[in-house]
Amino acid sequence: MQRNELILVVDDQPRMLQSLQELMTISGYQVITAMGGQQAVEQLSEHAVDLMLLDLRMPGYSGHQVMDFVEENKLDTTVVVVSGESSFDAVSQVLRRRAYDYIRKPYAPDELLHTVENALKSRRLEFSHRQINDRLLRSEKLHRYLVNSSPDLVYMLDSDGRFSYVNDRVVALLGYVREKLIGMHYRDLVYLEDAEQAGYVFSERAEEDTAPRNAELRFKCCDHDRPPKFFEVNTIPVEFNSSEMFDAGSSDESFSGIYGVARDISERKEAERTINFQAYHDLLTRLPNRALFKDRLNLAVAQAKRSCHEMAVMFLDLDRFKLVNDTLGHIYGDELLQHVSQRLQECLREGDTLARFGGDEFTLLLPEIVGREDATIIAKKIIEIMRQPFVIEGHEIYVTISVGIAMYPHDGGSMDSLVKNADIAMYHIKGRGKNDYQFFSREMNEASMQRLSLERDMRKGLETEQFELYYQPQVDVVTGQVVAVEALLRWRHPTLGLIAPTDFIAVAEETGLILPLGEWVMRKACSVLSSWRAIGIMDVRMAINLSSIQIEHKNFVGLVKDVMQQNSLSGHDLEMEITENLIMQDMENAVKKLMQLNELGVQIAIDDFGTGYSSLSYLQKLPIHTLKIDRSFVHEIKEGPVDACIVDAVIAMARGLKLNLIAEGVETEFQMEYLRSQGCGEMQGFYFGVPAPEEETVELLTQAPFGEFSLPSVG
Repeated sequence: MQRNELILVVDDQPRMLQSLQELMTISGYQVITAMGGQQAVEQLSEHAVDLMLLDLRMPGYSGHQVMDFVEENKLDTTVVVVSGESSFDAVSQVLRRRAYDYIRKPYAPDELLHTVENALKSRRLEFSHRQINDRLLRSEKLHRYLVNSSPDLVYMLDSDGRFSYVNDRVVALLGYVREKLIGMHYRDLVYLEDAEQAGYVFSERAEEDTAPRNAELRFKCCDHDRPPKFFEVNTIPVEFNSSEMFDAGSSDESFSGIYGVARDISERKEAERTINFQAYHDLLTRLPNRALFKDRLNLAVAQAKRSCHEMAVMFLDLDRFKLVNDTLGHIYGDELLQHVSQRLQECLREGDTLARFGGDEFTLLLPEIVGREDATIIAKKIIEIMRQPFVIEGHEIYVTISVGIAMYPHDGGSMDSLVKNADIAMYHIKGRGKNDYQFFSREMNEASMQRLSLERDMRKGLETEQFELYYQPQVDVVTGQVVAVEALLRWRHPTLGLIAPTDFIAVAEETGLILPLGEWVMRKACSVLSSWRAIGIMDVRMAINLSSIQIEHKNFVGLVKDVMQQNSLSGHDLEMEITENLIMQDMENAVKKLMQLNELGVQIAIDDFGTGYSSLSYLQKLPIHTLKIDRSFVHEIKEGPVDACIVDAVIAMARGLKLNLIAEGVETEFQMEYLRSQGCGEMQGFYFGVPAPEEETVELLTQAPFGEFSLPSVG
């Protein structure tokens, strides 16, 4: 076994030196040697030697001189003399020089090893004893310092629980003078609510119970108008002669009682209260946050299981909040959320929990209800109370709310399932028109799973280039020439086949995938148009549909500009199609972005015109070039008595505003003839061609004569 102690073997006889070295090495010690006294002194100067095996009779520098060197330099080295001298004087002199032991040559190995081991054990004990003494001295000094200058309250209680000592810190902390506290019982200082805990800390204890006790207690201030102070109290029983502590002239009467230190933690407790509030509450609305709501919901689920009663979880989402936030700014948005939370709390019963789940989403826990009827009453009350406008800085703001409801135990048996299913029910309302409530059903969950699956497949489809663009011609029905093509997105799903955008665009917008998808469409359409320019197709615009989320993105205009530059296109090569609803959601932002596109030369078309919030005012504000008559209106143009007043009105409006006009969804010659007769010059639809891949579209655009359709003349 390897040992840590270093042993120095000193002898002037090589064979003896080697013998001692080998014995110590075999026994696991670290060994260095010195041939004679002079080398021994050198080794002692260079190394911290724990034990030295020293011969006495050595020429030049004797063992006695080596021991003198150790003594004079106060070296911490234990000396065991191994010598051939056996006289009483020699042994006596060695021991007077504080050698641990004397071994006579020739030595017995076992005896020598036993002596060495004992010497090292004694050395270890001495070292440990010194460490203990050092710690005790430091502890005593520290305790003396704490008592004399501690920022904490240091006190002693006698066996009756009365203060027998207290330091001067009590004046600053509690306002008492020391003399007033001496003799006072601790119960007179502690608040009544903390009396039981104080009794535990300060109680008399059996002699063998010496464990410290601690607690957090509130102490009364001398001025009772001041708020209580929180202290972290630590106590330990003590017993000693009273003269050791209080009065050197007193008798040797023994003292037993409690010694303690009380640290003022009032600021910490206040900080803890603040941190705890912040950890479990939303700082804007002061409502419970997601973490606290989940804690209470878990508890409510456990109680509902035990008592076999129903409960409800509601997921609330403000309608049109983003419009308010983007239009008026985040300051108004935050104030609106505060007003909303205050109004929602008016609908609560005792025991209900309303929480802000994040953004403009709230959750409501109804822990005890009789059935769906109770939840319905609360939901209707919430919807009704939100109908009244909010007045903020003189602005009347109208917001509605969508409410999804999940019932325990029918719609879930755990906290996660109830919140998830209430959320699903709320999204079902969002898709159905908003401003209503809806109970969860299993069919909704299946639809939600399908959406998740579709989202997952869509992400993979973007990575593996499953998306394609088809192109549908827009024809000038006067000349028969193709003037533009509309880029239409298709998804070639590996198992579901070709999917139209109506089946996945809504999910793309909900998940944010519309941004990378829209960027791909923009880059692909412009790249294709650039390639057409290279083969001589020069007079055909590319029409690209935009989502509101794309336009709201801060880098949208920059993206359009970069893509145009990369493909050597001008703004006149492109036409961006937007819907009326997109404009009305955020008129200010839409005007700004579309103006920037107009400055680039990009043409703007209003798609599905007439199906949204049609208003002449926005037609005058926006840089619009084209109106597209929605296919639903074109579909009403049939042979026989024609009821196309909306189409006629749109055509007249476009003519009056000097806007270009395109009718989409034209499927029959009669529809084409009627629209042309009314002055609509451009059309698209199945009558002119179905959306087709790039190769077929190129073939159409390069046929002779160039890009022309054979159209009947106006009769």
